[in-house]
Amino acid sequence: MTRGIDQAPPGPSRSPLLVLREILLNLAAVGGAVCIVLVLLALVLDITLIMFKTGSMAPTIPAGSVAVVREIPASDIAVGDVVTIDRPDALPITHRVMTVGDGGGEQRVVTMKGDANASDDPAPYTVASARLVLGSVPNLAPLIVRLSEPPVMAAITLVVAGLVAWGSWPTARKHPSSPRRHRIRPDHP
Repeated sequence: MTRGIDQAPPGPSRSPLLVLREILLNLAAVGGAVCIVLVLLALVLDITLIMFKTGSMAPTIPAGSVAVVREIPASDIAVGDVVTIDRPDALPITHRVMTVGDGGGEQRVVTMKGDANASDDPAPYTVASARLVLGSVPNLAPLIVRLSEPPVMAAITLVVAGLVAWGSWPTARKHPSSPRRHRIRPDHP
């Protein structure tokens, strides 16, 4: 008499297209989660990004860099800090603080100089607050500018929407939902 042997059918094979779909959906999910975390951190820590068009802070911060900045009161500005100061009727300026003096009340009078410049800025700035540079990434500004162009944003939106639609599309099942177990039985006389 022979014993019965349980055999399960082989597991369903996954097509390369389904594997690619899962990989792309997982990458999109991770990218979305990272974006959400970064937005929340920016709101909680009160940080923003600024882009550098000129090389006045080179080599410390070359043109085309993106810096992370946080608003601070003027009383926290110290000599040696790299800060961004908003100017009326002009673009903000980001340079290194050379001197800090009392400007009356909460205000400070700040003299600044670009690291690549030979002399201080022409006039001091009287400020109640400034944005302190926490760090920078070189050559990131052109990429951000390119990604923010309407045709590129539209293409990204269409690709992500297509990926979500593709990931949600039902697939045909080739195997039953519950695997059957086949049993080999001994021959009966």
